[in-house]
Amino acid sequence: MDLSTTYMGMPLRSPLVASSSPLSRDIDNIKRMEDAGAGAVVLWSLFEEQLEHDALELTHYLHYGTERYAESLTYYPREPEFRLGPEEYLDHIRRVKSAVNIPIIASLNGVSPRGWTEIARDMQQAGADALELNVYYIPTLFDLTSPEIEQVYLDVLEAVKAHVDVPVAMKISPYFSSMANMAKRLDDAGADALVLFNRFYQPDIDVENLEVVPNLVLSTSADTRLSQRWIAILFDHLKASLAASSGVHTGHDAAKLLLAGADVVMMTSALLKNGVGHLATVRDQLQTIMTAKEYESVKQMRGAMSQKTCPEPGAFERANYMKALTSYQHTATLE
Repeated sequence: MDLSTTYMGMPLRSPLVASSSPLSRDIDNIKRMEDAGAGAVVLWSLFEEQLEHDALELTHYLHYGTERYAESLTYYPREPEFRLGPEEYLDHIRRVKSAVNIPIIASLNGVSPRGWTEIARDMQQAGADALELNVYYIPTLFDLTSPEIEQVYLDVLEAVKAHVDVPVAMKISPYFSSMANMAKRLDDAGADALVLFNRFYQPDIDVENLEVVPNLVLSTSADTRLSQRWIAILFDHLKASLAASSGVHTGHDAAKLLLAGADVVMMTSALLKNGVGHLATVRDQLQTIMTAKEYESVKQMRGAMSQKTCPEPGAFERANYMKALTSYQHTATLE
């Protein structure tokens, strides 16, 4: 059984990738991920706010309006909440690279173009095999247009690509008015991979203390549906690799996403719930499915259930939508 795949031009022994999470702060965890069958590991994100940058630029992107409501000040973490700064992060890359043999992908989380370039170059020099740019951006200004929002992503990508030689992945949200067009524009701008999708963690309100509080809800297998749909649509239309993120908990989840056309599938919640060794369970489950369906390699199965041969994916999606609704109504009537 050949589980090897290629991601951003990097040969991986497995399509199972441990995505960015606190687990990667511990080198022993990364060693266990390698032993359990991970093809690569994405380190936790270094936030732009942890870097030295133009404060006015970040104010423009993030802090507009926070002076209006005292409660809004609780949205932003204080400095002590950032556990490791850029120097510690770079040192961690060096130590991880000397400890394991699988590719290590550094992760940057931010929004302004100028906050990334120097640290991205430093990450490459520290030994990172690739970079993942996580543009976590929720536009809230009413006069901000869709083209302006899209340009933020393109500016960030182009700024980093101009300063590094290693592959660069863009981890993006699904909330573009034209997802297919945005994917193509990022591909044309040089993205080596698209990671689909970023999960926007929704804050909650503590009514008792009148505070905005973080609320991190781990994914379930049902969360694979969105990335599965778009990977099936985008497969074989882009030069960039496709990574499925969010909701991969079982070998069955991984198999579906590979059949849709993913080069790799990324896991975090399942490892936080079940431990790093769960990677081996997912790997074994995937191999069992491949054997049952007579697939000899990941390369052979990848994209077998994509929409590559569908002449009009939009019509296919609408027909499937209508079928789902009518079948549910029919079932309800029978009961």
